[in-house]
Amino acid sequence: MSKPSITSSLSQPPMPLIDQLDYLGNPLSSARQVLTQHPDLQRIDGTFEDLVHTFSFLVSYNGSTATFNSYRREVERLLQWCWLVRGCGLGELKRQDLETYIHFCQSPPKAWIGSKQVARFKNCLGERTANPDWRPFVNQAIKADPQSRTAFSLSQKSLQALFAVLSTYFNYLLQEDYLRINPVALIRQKSKFLQRHAYQEPVRRLSNLQWDFILETVEQLARERPTEHERSLFVMRLLFGMYLRISELVADERSTPVMGDFHTDADGNWWLRVVGKGNKARLVTVSDDMLAALRRYREHLNLPRLPYVGEQTPLVQRLKGRGPVTSTRQIRYLVQSCFDQAFERMRSQGLEDEAQELRVATVHWLRHTGISEDVKFRPKEHVKEDAGHASMATTDRYIDTELRERHASARHKKLKPEL
Repeated sequence: MSKPSITSSLSQPPMPLIDQLDYLGNPLSSARQVLTQHPDLQRIDGTFEDLVHTFSFLVSYNGSTATFNSYRREVERLLQWCWLVRGCGLGELKRQDLETYIHFCQSPPKAWIGSKQVARFKNCLGERTANPDWRPFVNQAIKADPQSRTAFSLSQKSLQALFAVLSTYFNYLLQEDYLRINPVALIRQKSKFLQRHAYQEPVRRLSNLQWDFILETVEQLARERPTEHERSLFVMRLLFGMYLRISELVADERSTPVMGDFHTDADGNWWLRVVGKGNKARLVTVSDDMLAALRRYREHLNLPRLPYVGEQTPLVQRLKGRGPVTSTRQIRYLVQSCFDQAFERMRSQGLEDEAQELRVATVHWLRHTGISEDVKFRPKEHVKEDAGHASMATTDRYIDTELRERHASARHKKLKPEL
């Protein structure tokens, strides 16, 4: 069979292949549906079998939407490169091909890079249709500087995820007797891709000035359009003040966060029960300010000022319809909109340099910022428990006292020492 043109494959963005978990059928029907939508792929040997085994692999992670999404991202990118660029099926891949693929991911073609996260598929007249704005890679810096599209590169964290997920994927295909080798395992010198740092990577966070502008912006929006933005204000305060992950705000297979998760102990102290990574439940302390924010949001919803035992009101409700928010993408859009509007306010007040960083800030920066601020004043053991860190070493990353002292001692070094 003929292979696709590599030139055309690199100059055009690929279409998404794998939908959300809720829209997948059995592996056979899902594979047939993909090839019906993309008949050109049938020209490549093995695409149907590749898809059947891929869908079987992915649906085994149906217990966690976050895990499914991360595995889907890595596997889908590989399939698109394998079929559209390399022009072969999974069974033909060798170690050298995987190394070529990793280099491709480190510097993908412009057409494969987007400026924001968007859904792969949309509902259109009752049918699921591919979103033409979706791209396999995302570089948020493009919003701030369109020329940065040429400077895209995967972070070390993303490269580590690539190796981990694809190794698991190929091991699964080996166990299913579909492949004979795991090409990822044959890459002996992973060190040329994965760096080992002799220093602690700095935590990406917002400055106090940036957070002040963000909070003021959302408070203003809540006054002007409370129906939409009282929820925005509550979410932003949860993410910063209790350093929650966005996955801990939405309803999924693990849990549905509800107002009844707020509760008091025998001493009258308020806590929030959260189900986090690894399906582990933890209790997060509720500060007086956060309790006041909760009262404000509940009054906006015409609820009693404080939650009651067993209350099932969703913690974060949909704006349209009833029920809880079920997609982390909705939370990302909400936060990004707040960042964008704060950026415009800062820039209009002549704070161009400080504002630029908001163009690349992510939701997780709010969690990092909240932890970084708290660890300055609270016992780090308490912060560790509230954050749900598995070890104290993770919490220690947020303590930058040593870096401050180190930089202060070097600030007045002379390039021309005095005699």
